[in-house]
Amino acid sequence: MEFHFQQDKETENNNVSAIIDLQTAGTNSSILQKTPRIYPGETPWHKNWKKAFPQNYREVCFYDEKCGEMHRADVHTPCGTTLEFQNSPISLIELESREAFYPNLVWILNGKKFKGFRILKNLPDVDHPRLTDYEFCHSDHLSMVRKSEVSLGLIKPKILNFYHPEIKGIPLTSHYYSFCWKQPHSVWFSAKCPIIVDLGGHFLYQLQKRDQISGDYAYLKMMTRKSFIDQYWSTGEQ
Repeated sequence: MEFHFQQDKETENNNVSAIIDLQTAGTNSSILQKTPRIYPGETPWHKNWKKAFPQNYREVCFYDEKCGEMHRADVHTPCGTTLEFQNSPISLIELESREAFYPNLVWILNGKKFKGFRILKNLPDVDHPRLTDYEFCHSDHLSMVRKSEVSLGLIKPKILNFYHPEIKGIPLTSHYYSFCWKQPHSVWFSAKCPIIVDLGGHFLYQLQKRDQISGDYAYLKMMTRKSFIDQYWSTGEQ
């Protein structure tokens, strides 16, 4: 799939106070631990996110022996997951570089800076058995078309809303949502790692997709901010 969803990560400080001789799984790199310091240009949004995790999870640096470069993870958890908090657009080259380096990466994006981004409607379970033979329309309206008509190549397959007898009665969920993004940072749709959108408040939204013949359908899965953070808390000190 190509989601039709961009670096400017703050200047990295390559000074470290200590090096731990530890090879990370899945990468040809060494993990470096350094004394906490303030990085110029870091936004309050970025800082507040990192404060949600223990101090020893934050600003963990890895030296890539193959390329001779250092990577700094915003948060790296004991379970091996790296969290990258992205406040501004990123290039495709940088996105691919980080995803290739970190075996288990999760992107957290500041969605309040997205232009033309709106959450629209509650969705049914996209994997509901009664929807197997239907595809979601790529529009702001909650509607579907028959997969058989799409397969036949019909230019204008019949559009069905959820009052139509064929799909009427399928319940809507409280955690799946449709959305629109009129001016998308298209690079994000090329990401292979999970993407979490932060719009502020108590909830976060994970970008997901449903495979469809007519084109993958992008949608959001809502979760609480607390549940997202809690899943990565296992050991560590404040």
